[in-house]
Order: sequence, then structure tokens, then C-alpha cells
Amino acid sequence: MGDKANAHPGAAGRAAAAARPSDIRNVVLVGHSGSGKTTLVEALALTTRAVSRAGRVEDGGCVSDYDEIEHRQQRSVQLSLVPVEWDGIKINLLDTPGYADFVGELRAGLRAADAALFVVSAADGVDGATRMLWEECAAVRMPRAIVVTHLDAASADFDQMTRTCRDAFGGDDPDAVLPLYLPLLGEPGADGHAPVHGLIGLLTQRVFDYSSGARKDRAPGEDELPLIEEARNRLIEGIISESEDESLMDRYLGGEDVEVKTLVQDLEKAVARGVFHPVLAAAPAADGGTQGLGTVELLELVTGGFPTPLEREIPGVTSVRGAARAELACDPDGPLAAEVVRTSSDPYIGRLSLLRVFSGTLRPDQTVHVSGHGMADRGHEDHDTDERIGSLTAPFGKAQRPLAAAIAGDIACVGKLNGAETGDTVSAKDDPLLMAPWAMPDPLLPVAIEAHTKQDEDKLSQGLARLCAEDPTMRLEQNASTRQLVLWCLGEAHRDVALERLRTRYGVQVDPVDHRVSLRETFSGRSAARGRHVKQSGGHGQYAICDIEVEPLPEGSGIEFVDKVVGGAVPRQFIPSVEKGVRAQAAKGVATGYPLVDVRVTLVDGKAHSVDSSDAAFQTAGALALREAAAQVQIHLLEPVAEISVLVADEYVGPVMSDLSGRRGRVVGTEQAGGGRTLVRAEVPEFEIGRYAVDLRSLSHGTGRFDRTYARHEPMPQQLAAKIRDRQARDG
Repeated sequence: MGDKANAHPGAAGRAAAAARPSDIRNVVLVGHSGSGKTTLVEALALTTRAVSRAGRVEDGGCVSDYDEIEHRQQRSVQLSLVPVEWDGIKINLLDTPGYADFVGELRAGLRAADAALFVVSAADGVDGATRMLWEECAAVRMPRAIVVTHLDAASADFDQMTRTCRDAFGGDDPDAVLPLYLPLLGEPGADGHAPVHGLIGLLTQRVFDYSSGARKDRAPGEDELPLIEEARNRLIEGIISESEDESLMDRYLGGEDVEVKTLVQDLEKAVARGVFHPVLAAAPAADGGTQGLGTVELLELVTGGFPTPLEREIPGVTSVRGAARAELACDPDGPLAAEVVRTSSDPYIGRLSLLRVFSGTLRPDQTVHVSGHGMADRGHEDHDTDERIGSLTAPFGKAQRPLAAAIAGDIACVGKLNGAETGDTVSAKDDPLLMAPWAMPDPLLPVAIEAHTKQDEDKLSQGLARLCAEDPTMRLEQNASTRQLVLWCLGEAHRDVALERLRTRYGVQVDPVDHRVSLRETFSGRSAARGRHVKQSGGHGQYAICDIEVEPLPEGSGIEFVDKVVGGAVPRQFIPSVEKGVRAQAAKGVATGYPLVDVRVTLVDGKAHSVDSSDAAFQTAGALALREAAAQVQIHLLEPVAEISVLVADEYVGPVMSDLSGRRGRVVGTEQAGGGRTLVRAEVPEFEIGRYAVDLRSLSHGTGRFDRTYARHEPMPQQLAAKIRDRQARDG
């Protein structure tokens, strides 16, 4: 693996359907925005002859970032699948967005893949977010390798980048992160930077020269061998230390030369087990070239060292009816179990669902069961329905290449599964299944929206439903308290893409408006008042008088109504009417239009008329009495307070706590979370954390995460309450 003398490209032009799960590799590319993931995918597609230089242009300029929004923003915003073939192996390359706002797409890629390529830029290094993703993969022992890009940058230093990767990803065992190759440098240019035009294989001690645009294999010169001796010895020791053959270390320490074939086999096993993580270098082909630097070596690592779907543990599966069932295996002849990992809409084809098949075989025109549960809070209602599979294709850029079948372990696109949403399970009609969902980040940035025109309003509901079906990291809320329609997003870029998709895909234009926080009102002290509703100017009159007393109650008490009328001053049949009027007025508010809470309203007296009193009259009198009582006492505004938990690297704990204090927050505790991170718990008014999802990312350099839960409402500072009242007065 990795040091073969000759490349074995697959069939030109398209990736054929795999015949066996052992002939499939599912690989997700992970890395920060701008690290070169998409460029690497293009280089691999070119090396495998899945696309030609002319073909790239015909496919829209890029084999993975083909969405119009991606072209305009010059960055990936969704998960893309690019299938290629190498040495008889089908490789499904899953290109993920590197920007934090689209981490939902990344998690979908991790769900669909069996191994990960971490792409790091020699010019930019390793950021904190990439370190955290590495830890997530380590927690589930997903096999990983590291690819260093941008070696042509003036500041690029492969040796230094390798040390950085060892520090960032090695943990307690830095010798588990080692390079398989060293760059072959040319003559330094005028700027002193030496270009990389080849690689030196550390195991076979062969040189792979890419300076001509194609990979050429030769023996190293005498001046090149000393350059690799130390790195080669360290690599061999690292491989042997992870070997399952315990006698190998004794043989090596005894001075025995271990065969390269044995080392390669042990390397492949260690990579597949997720205990050894090789570092490689890659760069796109020079103009006119057909093979990018390091692409052949990378393909050989993927096909030889990355696990097959047969080695992947299938997520937990239950019957739709809730019954437990035996674990499934990656068997094309087994029960059908597939999962929708991405949903998108094509203006010509309609809805497209990207599916990872875990068990069984998916075929065109097959009737399947689609089920989804547990995400009603994000606008994804539980559903179970039978649908017919339309077209079955392998995507490649804007093109969709027909597939005869997708077997267990493969990934494919299905057209017109109109009831399917991201995260749904697709199974056999007569054996409906439900797969355990993968972890989704909570959207914590609220965006209130309004339809731009009446025409947009008519289409808004359907457009939002489709948008949420595509993206389970988005939550739709119809806030009854503020009467606002709120999209909860992961960040500003996520928001911008969502609104752009609404406009361009679904023809719905919306306007963002200020997000309102759900305030409450309460009485600051006791009060009493009379509600008098008397109208007797001709015809049937209205007569109702009621006297009430109001007193504040502890937080969370709601509205309590007490009847203390004596002597029938208010007839018994009209007492519920007074209560109804009081509660209706409390829901509307008594001072600023926010609901009144936590008071006891006691009806103590009143008057009625034998003819003119009615249910409606006493409802009106009750409401008037409550308003009059409010006019005679100070009304406190209550603001919601959230309990938040912030997980942040230790180095940012101080700035985070200082920032929370500046948001009127109260830090209630901290605790060590392991891995050099701290969990900070605090209580913060929701007024102060509307943009915290964005601000925390900036404060912690992308490494901080937080979650929030409603704690209670508590009195707002008087100066802030005064500002809200003044603003309402100005707005009318």
C-alpha cells in the first residue's frame, strides 16, 4: 500500500455499481473552511479518470460544489457525494462543508462514512474546531488519516505541519500520527521557497516524482537516503507498536529486518482499526497533468487501509412498532435498512434523497417504507408511509448517473421520495424499521421572519416545510406569545443560506425582523379596583359591576381567581363570567401588552341588574377591573432567564466568564470536562443571548459550544423596562 510502482486507475467516465460490500470504501473529508477538501476531491476524481479537464467544465466547474449558492459564496454549504473507482474498488468521497454553521452536513457525512480524511492546510495549521471533530471520531474509533494540502504556500513546512498534527491529534500516543512519505523538494525559487515536486516513500524507500504531471517511480539517490532514515525508523517502530503480532517488536529489537510486505500489512490493519493515523501530502496536478501529487498514494491508502462497510457496526435498529430486533449485518441479501443523510431539491428533477444503505439492496421502482420519529420539536412530525422508489442514481457534479441497484454499504441518490426527510429510515414495506438517529447540534440563533408580500405569505408555509425537511439542524417555531414566526439556525451563514434557498428554490421572499423575547407582567404589590360596565341608552342595556383585589404571588403561580362574594351581590351564574374576563385580560396584558402572570385576583363585591346583566357584561367588567387595578400600582416586567452550559477550552474560560458577566449573567459553577476543556454553567437573561451562538464562536475561536434551557421569568431592571415601554409608546 502507498508505495506501489504503478497506478491502477479505474474505468474512465463513471463509477460503476459495486458488486460486493468489500469493494466499497466510504470516506468523509473533514477540515476547516479553505483547507482544500473540494480541491482534493477534484484531484482524486482526475487521477481516477472519473473526470477529465474538459469534463470538469461540463459538470459546472466542480464535481462537488455544484449548488448555485456554493458558487456565489465560494464555499461548500452542503454534503456532496463524488463516487470514483480505483483498482476495482468503488470509493464514495463525501465532501463536507468546513464552516461551523453547516456542522449538520458534516455529521451526516460522518454517519454515512466508514473512515475519515482530515484535510489540514500547511499554510493555516489545525484549528480548534478540527481538533474537536478529531476527538468525536476518536470516541467512536472511526479510522482516520491526515492529508496536508497547500504545500505550495510560501509559509508551508511539511515537517512542522507533521509535528503540529502529532501534537493536535496524537494525544497520549503521538507515535500513532506519523508520515508515510516525505516531500521531495526542488530548487528554491527567488523567494527562498522550495517547491514540492515528489514524494519519498518511507517504507519501500522509493521516490515518486510528479514534476512531469504524471507519477514516475525511481530509486532514491545516495544523497536522498540519509534524509529519510530517522523518519523511516520512527514509522517502522510506530507500525510495530500497533501490530497485533506481539512477536514483531521482539524481532525488530533483535536486529531483524522486517519485510516491507509485513509492515504494509500491519499498517493497513492498524489504520483500519483506528489506532494508527498516517500523514500524507497532496496537491492538484500541474497544468496539463493528469495526476496530482500524492493522489495515487492516497487512493492506495484508502483502498488498502480503510475499512470496508462489512467492518462498520450498523446503528441500532428497531421495528417501527417499537419491538426490538436482532442486529443487522451489512448483507445485500438481508432486510432493507437505509437512511436519508441529505435531502435537496433540484429544479428539474424534484426532491433528491441521498441514502446510505446499511443492509439489503435498494432498486428502482421498489416500494419501500419511510419512517421518521423524535424530531417534532424541529418541525419534523412523526410519520410512517409507503412510497415508491423513483430513479436510483450516483451523483457526480450536476449530473445524475443511473444505477441498477445500491447494495448494502453503498451510497446512492433516490428521486421523488416526497415524504422522506433527512434522518428518515427507508426499509422494506413488509418489515418497517427505524434506525437510531445521529446526534444533531441544537440551533441556537433565532431569526424572526415575515413574508415580503401577500403572494409570499401564501407560499410561505409550504416553502418552510420543504426547507426544514432538507435540514434537521433548523427548527421552526410559531411563538404564540410574541406572535412571531422564528427560524432557529446555527449561525449567520446558516441563516443566509436558508433565506436564499427560500427565495431561489421555493420562490418565497421573507424579511428578517427583530426577534422579540417573551416577556411577562406582574403586580409589584397589592391593589384594588372596581370594574363598572353600565350602558342603558335605549334598547336592551348592559349592567355589571365588580370589585376585585389583586396581590402578587410567587414565580410560577400563574393566575389564581378567588370568589369571596357574599350575599349574592354578584349572582352565582355570573362569577365564572368575571373570571373569564379577568383571565382574558391577563392574557392580553395590562400595561405593555405582555401576558400578566403570578397574581391572585379576588372578587369581593359587585352589583347586578335583574334585566340588563349578562355573561358578556360581567366579562367586560372583570377585564375593566383588572386594568383599573393595574393603573394604581407599579407593574413589573418579567424577562425569561436561561440556564446555559458552555463547553470551552481551558484557555478561554476567563474570557467566557467575563463575557457572561457583561451579559448580566450569573456564573453558578464550573467543572472540568476532560480533554483540556471546562464546562461553565450560568444563568443569563434571554435578552442578552440572542446572538450568543455567533459571539461565542468568535470568542473561543470556533471551539466553544453551549446549550440553553428555560429556567424562569424574573423582574427586569427598571431602566431596561423603561426603555421597552418608551419604545412601545413610540411605535404606538
